[in-house]
Amino acid sequence: MADSLNMVLERRSNELRVKEEKNKRLFLYGGLAILLFVVIFVFNRLQVTKKQKEVIAKQKLEVESQNELIVKQKELVEEKQKEIVDSINYAKRIQQAVLTGNEVWQNIAKDHFILFQPKDIVSGDFYWATNVNSNLSIFALADCTGHGVPGGFMSMLGNSFLNEIIVEKKIHQPGEILNQLRDKIIKALAQEGQSNQKDGMDICLCTYDKKKGTLDFAGANNPLWIVNSNEITEYKGDKMPIGVYVNELKPFSNTTINIKDGDCLYLITDGFADQFGGDKGKKFKYKPLMELLQKNQQRSMNEQGAIFLSVINDWKKGYEQVDDISLIGIRV
Repeated sequence: MADSLNMVLERRSNELRVKEEKNKRLFLYGGLAILLFVVIFVFNRLQVTKKQKEVIAKQKLEVESQNELIVKQKELVEEKQKEIVDSINYAKRIQQAVLTGNEVWQNIAKDHFILFQPKDIVSGDFYWATNVNSNLSIFALADCTGHGVPGGFMSMLGNSFLNEIIVEKKIHQPGEILNQLRDKIIKALAQEGQSNQKDGMDICLCTYDKKKGTLDFAGANNPLWIVNSNEITEYKGDKMPIGVYVNELKPFSNTTINIKDGDCLYLITDGFADQFGGDKGKKFKYKPLMELLQKNQQRSMNEQGAIFLSVINDWKKGYEQVDDISLIGIRV
């Protein structure tokens, strides 16, 4: 009986040991499996991370390469822009050299001013003058189509043609000067038979005879203002430009005006009146400009020029200049 009990106990002990060893093996295999999974997972993540780093490194190289390209392109653009600006600044020097110098204007009238503010570096507005002799002077203020470089080219054309017509051909009557100037502009720009080309200019041109005390005036769209005893008289130009015109090209009219000592002559382009500014961002307009001329007529022309410059600069504060601004004042 005792032997049988011992055998049963020993068998159960063996079974428990076997079961325990089996559980240990299962735990070991499970641990190994988990460890293998972790190793595989970590290895996989390392591979992914490695690939990501390679992609990031590649992208970084591409970005750096693109940045280098952008920097080079930026430097190239800046270099080209500097070349262009330098060229335009040189064109400005040429234009300033071509514009009539102060000594010519001094011979026309010692009391005068020229307000000249290009929108860009070079101007589509230009002024021109010559003294034919001690008694006869011819002067003009013109506004060419456009501003900047295109306007600058037009102004050079106009200046050259005025020299040819007035100085070389000795034509002194304003209306005929404008007729010939229009013909030359149309031919130079190949505008014959075309109505869609709007290139040309507006101009106010005067011939002043000091001996006779007369002023002959002709205008293409632009007027002449004369102020005397605070009264302003406007002489309007013909409503057609120097260039092609949709209507019939009629001869420019010529107006002869008797001039008295102390009369103030004003030649103007539309840039001053059309400039936006002030508290409401509106155009300056012609009426306030006329009132400003009348109000300051007793001042010297130098003082007037400084006032008009200050007024327009204050007016356009905070607003872009929309056009070339030009105004000439002459006290005869």
